[in-house]
Amino acid sequence: MSQINRREFIKALTATSSASALAIPLSACAGPGAAKGGSGKGKVVVIGGGYGGATAAKYVKMLDPSIDVTLIEPNKVYVSCPLSNEVIAGHRDIKTLEIGYDGLRKRGIDVLHDYVTGVDRAKKTVTTQGGKKLSYDALVMSPGIDFHYTGIEGYNESMIEDIPHAYKAGPQTLLLKKQLMAMPDGGKFVIVVPKGPFRCPPGPYERASLVASYLKHSGKTKSKVIILDANDSHSKKGLFNQAWAKLYGWEKEGLGTNGMIEWVKGAEGGTVTKLDAKTKTVSSDFVEVKADVLNIIPPHKAGKIAADTGLVGTDGNNMVKGWCKVEPMTMASAVDPNIYTIGDSCVAGEIALYGNPNANFDMPKSAHIAMTQAKVAAGAIVAKLNGAPVPEPYYANTCYSVVGDDYGFSVAHLYRVENGTFKYIKEGSGVSPMTMPDKSPVPPIYRKLEAEYADGWLRNVMADAFS
Repeated sequence: MSQINRREFIKALTATSSASALAIPLSACAGPGAAKGGSGKGKVVVIGGGYGGATAAKYVKMLDPSIDVTLIEPNKVYVSCPLSNEVIAGHRDIKTLEIGYDGLRKRGIDVLHDYVTGVDRAKKTVTTQGGKKLSYDALVMSPGIDFHYTGIEGYNESMIEDIPHAYKAGPQTLLLKKQLMAMPDGGKFVIVVPKGPFRCPPGPYERASLVASYLKHSGKTKSKVIILDANDSHSKKGLFNQAWAKLYGWEKEGLGTNGMIEWVKGAEGGTVTKLDAKTKTVSSDFVEVKADVLNIIPPHKAGKIAADTGLVGTDGNNMVKGWCKVEPMTMASAVDPNIYTIGDSCVAGEIALYGNPNANFDMPKSAHIAMTQAKVAAGAIVAKLNGAPVPEPYYANTCYSVVGDDYGFSVAHLYRVENGTFKYIKEGSGVSPMTMPDKSPVPPIYRKLEAEYADGWLRNVMADAFS
C-alpha cells in the first residue's frame, strides 16, 4: 500500500463498507407490509449501543423509516475503546472519546437505557431489568465482550480496581492512567496479554508503545514496559518492532534487554499462570516479574446476554467455544435466523468457524469491522422484512495504531462471501510499508500522516455510528 493515497483509500473503504447495506433493490421501498402479510411495520430490537449496535440501528432506520427500531443500552454515554490507550498515556482527553445517543433519537430510533435480562427466542421477545417486554421481527445482538477471570492462580474479578484491565473504556482507563502517572522512575509496567482471540488485536502493543512514550517524555527513562504474552506472535508485529527500535531502543525478544519495551512470547514464558496479588508478582513456567503497575487483560468471551440466549459455542456443539457463529451472507446467528450477531461477540473466518490451522485469516474484533457487519446485517434485515433479495455483502476493516509522537501505521482488509464462506480479498488489502519499494526507509511524514489519519478515522466512525 506504499503507493496509495491514504485519504482516497479511506473514502473508498467507507463506500465499500456501506455499499452492501445500501444495495437493496428499489422494490424494497414498498415497505415491510408485503413481507409481513400486511400486518404493519416491522420491529427491530438492537441489544448493545457500541459501534456495532448503534450503526445497525441507524442503518435499519435509514433504509426503511417505517420499521420500528429500539436500541437497548444501559449507558447514556458511550466511551470509545479505539484510541483509549492515548488517554492512559496522557495524549488525549477521555472526553474526546465520549458520545451520546441524541443523534440516533433524532432519526426516530427509540433509545432505551436499560439492561436486557432475557431473550425468549420462541416468542421473539426481549425483557429488560426495568420491566419492559419488547417484541421483535429481527433482533440484532451486539453486546461486545465479557471476560474469563480464570486461568491465573491467585487472580479474580474482585481485583480489577487494583489491577485494572482497561479493556472496556471508561473508569478502568482513568484508573490505569492514574497508576502510570504515579509509577516511579525505574518501575516496571507489566502487561499480561491473554491467548487470542480478543478485542482489538493490536491494543496491548499500542498500549505498551504509548506507556513507553509517556515514560520517555516524563523523564522516567530507567523504567520498563514488559509484555508477557500468551501468544507467540501478534498483530502488526514487524511494524511494532520497527517502531520500538526507532523510538524506544528495542533490541530483540525476551527479558533483560536494553530497550524500554520487552516482549516475551508464550513459548518462552509469556503465558502467566500465577499471581501474587500482594506483591504484584506474576509468574509462568520460565519467568517471574514483580510489577509496579500491573495490567492483566483477562481472556475474552462473547457478552453474557449472547451466552444466556444460547448463541455461543460450548463443548457440546459444532461452534467455537465462548463465541457466536454467524452466517456470512447476512450475519444471522447460525442457531437462530431471526437474530443477527455482530461485532466483538461473533467469530468470522476460516480459523474461527472451522478450526483450520492453515486458514489465512480471521476477521479481527475491531470497531470498523463491527460497523461493516452492522451494515451487512441492516441490509439483510430490511431486505427480509420487505421480501427483497439479500444484498451481496462485502466486509471492510481498517485499524490505525498510534505508537508515539507523530508515528502511526495501519492495516486495511477486505472480505467477501464465496460459496457460503468468508474469503479474504488480497487485492485492495494490506498494511503500512516497512520500507519503500526501493528498500529505502519510509519517510517520517508517512508515519506522521498515519497518526493524524487515526484521529480523523475516529471522528468519522463516531459520526457514522452515532449521528
